[in-house]
Amino acid sequence: MEKVKHFEQELEYIKDPKIREFTEKAIEDMPDYFFEIPSSSTGKYHPAYALGEGGLLRHVRAAVRIAIELFRMEMFNYFGEEGKDLIISSLILHDGRKSGNIQTKYTVTEHPLAQTFSMKSNLSLTEILPKEQFETICGNIDSHMGQWNTHPISKKEILPKPKGKMQSFVHLVDYIASRRCLEMNFDIEVKREEN
Repeated sequence: MEKVKHFEQELEYIKDPKIREFTEKAIEDMPDYFFEIPSSSTGKYHPAYALGEGGLLRHVRAAVRIAIELFRMEMFNYFGEEGKDLIISSLILHDGRKSGNIQTKYTVTEHPLAQTFSMKSNLSLTEILPKEQFETICGNIDSHMGQWNTHPISKKEILPKPKGKMQSFVHLVDYIASRRCLEMNFDIEVKREEN
């Protein structure tokens, strides 16, 4: 449970014990490099807080904080507690293999698919949640890149675009967390408010 300690606060937002258990086990399955590398291998695509050692971890934690803030808005009340838990799990796990299964120098374009393939290949993960919840998390992760879903050289679509409100929300939050013009103050504690 060494890796889970990096997400103690974020995991507290997940109310459903099974979704939390699934997320914790999936975190433990993420490669060690995840906790060390910057969010952007070139420094071009993320704000300063997400660069340098541990930047990817800070980017993911920022995405969860942004989601918690957006959940306070009436326009996002339709997710319900289960939906919010699935979103938080998806956000914690979405960049779990950003540099591939074995660390590469640059971001792997297909990293969402690498993450969900790894989760689908791990029987100890697939048996925790009902199939519908598991597939919802995988769909959120697979589509989190939104319109940036093409291979950089061939320009062919290699990732699905978001479908539905939940996948679109996960993409929106990841997009906001990666904007260079926005910085995050990690010293301010964020509390999840109940509806």
